[in-house]
Amino acid sequence: MNKSVPKIKLCDFNVDCFTNISAASEYIMENCLNKPTIAIAINPEKVLQCIDDIEVAKIIHSADIRYLDGIGAVKVAERKLRKKLSRIPGCDLWAELMRISADNDTRVFLLGASSIVINATKKGLRESGVNVVGAIDGYFDDTEDVIERIISSKPNILAVAMGSPKQEKFMFQCKEKGLNCFMMGVGGSFDVYSGKVKRAPVIWCKLNLEWLYRLLMQPSRIFRQLRLFRFLRLALFNRI
Repeated sequence: MNKSVPKIKLCDFNVDCFTNISAASEYIMENCLNKPTIAIAINPEKVLQCIDDIEVAKIIHSADIRYLDGIGAVKVAERKLRKKLSRIPGCDLWAELMRISADNDTRVFLLGASSIVINATKKGLRESGVNVVGAIDGYFDDTEDVIERIISSKPNILAVAMGSPKQEKFMFQCKEKGLNCFMMGVGGSFDVYSGKVKRAPVIWCKLNLEWLYRLLMQPSRIFRQLRLFRFLRLALFNRI
């Protein structure tokens, strides 16, 4: 990573603290498109997964870029660096990379979500000028074949929308197989882009309450949110 990007340590891995989305996207476009690079969004849930799952911990440690996504992780980082930091939502980072890609013919491959959602995403991106060289939905059985198809398409960017930690594990497999491009997990970004899922209003995002909006829209997420009290306890006692 560029030495000008401050880092903090969460658990036992470094996290890159970009000043904003523009800084993150510019770094990626200038340095990461022609070499195997995995970017992982770091949030409280990801930190807990790292603590509990050795395989996830291995993947996070092997990542080339770890950026601050969840507001809980941002607050811990701010306390450690003693400075104000920006949250880098993965959905917004992906959208900005797609916007830039449309201007310079960057080759993009899309993977994940349902066939309806990914086809709508592919169509929308192509209409906006993005060079989408391939798209496969997330319902496949032959992982080896999918990876070979991705490698054959020679993308500069691979966006994987399979949920965490499945998408991180898939990107790690791609890197091991020799995929030579920038890879990022994008979670539900295709659902939002295609209009299947409504994102929180801007004011909720600015207030860092997007998590609460999602909870109100999907009460079943309460069990995931309750786990975050463990993150809060660990943060308060400087265990992360």
